[in-house]
Amino acid sequence: MAGMMNHGNRVSTEKVNSKEFFTSIKKLLLYGKKYKLQGLLMIIFAIGGTCFTIFGPKIMGKATTILFEGLMNKIRGKGEIDFSAITRILVITAVLYGCSWLLSVIQGFMMASISNKITYNLRKDISAKIHKLPISYFDKQSKGDILSRVTNDVDTIQNSFNQSATQIITSVTTLIGVVIMMVSINIWLALITFVLFPLSMAFLGILMRKSQKFFIMQQNKLGAVNGNIEESFSGHIVVKAFNQEQSAI
Repeated sequence: MAGMMNHGNRVSTEKVNSKEFFTSIKKLLLYGKKYKLQGLLMIIFAIGGTCFTIFGPKIMGKATTILFEGLMNKIRGKGEIDFSAITRILVITAVLYGCSWLLSVIQGFMMASISNKITYNLRKDISAKIHKLPISYFDKQSKGDILSRVTNDVDTIQNSFNQSATQIITSVTTLIGVVIMMVSINIWLALITFVLFPLSMAFLGILMRKSQKFFIMQQNKLGAVNGNIEESFSGHIVVKAFNQEQSAI
């Protein structure tokens, strides 16, 4: 019963929080205020790794051009393929991708370190808050749902820091870099992409708005399941005493 009551309360709370998305983000960013220098280095490494990846295809394009021109000259009997130039380009490309991989690995470790520290502090504050709550609060709330908030919800925040933060940085860098590369290669193809880009962003915006409620529902259901499991296991003696095994199942 407590789980059912709490489940309903949690839905309404999540709806309010979804409207205050940016306020929640600001509060979470305050937890990362201590790690500004580490975060700045992580951003630099993420941008650097992405830039190396963007420049790679353009350099590889030069190797393709040399190979094509050499092949055409060979057919006409006017020259040979310059394999030494192609080799140099391939070596440069390999170095670029190697640097990109190295920077991405370092950035990944730094992001994991920051997110672990943030979630540790978050769990510590939640623990302090729980110890300040009156006993009457726990009588009205499902213990499993409270545990779900401390474990699953915080894990979701940690995964968001690990994945979303990095993806935002790399995606913005990739977008800017690709636009520069496209304009430098062919302005007309770039213009076609610019026309299609707003349509893609509009579609993604609609998709995100529609899918958000399902993520909220997922966390609600997870809390309800954990609450039911906790109550069933902790109260199994009471269940057996009142012959309610089938009902519990």
